[in-house]
Amino acid sequence: MVDVPRELVQHLARLLYAQRRACGTRRGTRALTCFYQALMVLVWFRKAEDMTLLAVGFGISRATAYRYRDEGITVLAAQATDLHTALRRAAADGWSHVILDGKLFDCDRLTETTLSVKGDTIDAWYSGKHREFGANIQAVMRPDGLPIWTSTAMPGHLHDTSCARELGVTAALNWSAAELDLPALADSGYESTGHGIKTPVKQPTSAATARGCVRIIESARPRRRRPTGPVASGSPLAVCCCSCCSW
Repeated sequence: MVDVPRELVQHLARLLYAQRRACGTRRGTRALTCFYQALMVLVWFRKAEDMTLLAVGFGISRATAYRYRDEGITVLAAQATDLHTALRRAAADGWSHVILDGKLFDCDRLTETTLSVKGDTIDAWYSGKHREFGANIQAVMRPDGLPIWTSTAMPGHLHDTSCARELGVTAALNWSAAELDLPALADSGYESTGHGIKTPVKQPTSAATARGCVRIIESARPRRRRPTGPVASGSPLAVCCCSCCSW
């Protein structure tokens, strides 16, 4: 039992059918129909089932299950829009800003190596911060949390800022802030990546700077005006004795 709409299964099945036609696959030569292949892919997405168990459930070999899953991912990824188009659509929908964030998704151990900034040979997909192998994926989301664009998988040893710059995400978000009036909010890991990416302001280190920030904030607050005329006996101002009504 999978809690996905039947329309979603049929949509993916149509994409798989078009892919088979493009590859010249003859009818009846596949172990699963397009519908059941789409169902298998969505089961894997929804429940993260072990591929061996998933293959047994659909009556196919483990190797065929992996191949069918990868085909489903490929046809779905081909439907994704580029980042600039996604930002234009978000601006046209009336959103005030977008959110940029990165996440490390765990993966199997890989033998690919690379050179660190110190010149040492390290595992390319090993994250020293999380102490595990994984892939770094950047995502741009609407303010309600719905992703509008996700990046390709980057090696786990790279930081969020390095991935965003290498993928052109920072350049696209600075462009959207200038041209579409659509800035991006991000955590402190994206500090100094451009005027269009707003990050949290760090707490001032000196007491003098902190007092100056407080004075600026206090001066920017709207102040209540003192009433000029007589105050009616039944109004809240006539009976209030708290410190906010000093007049």
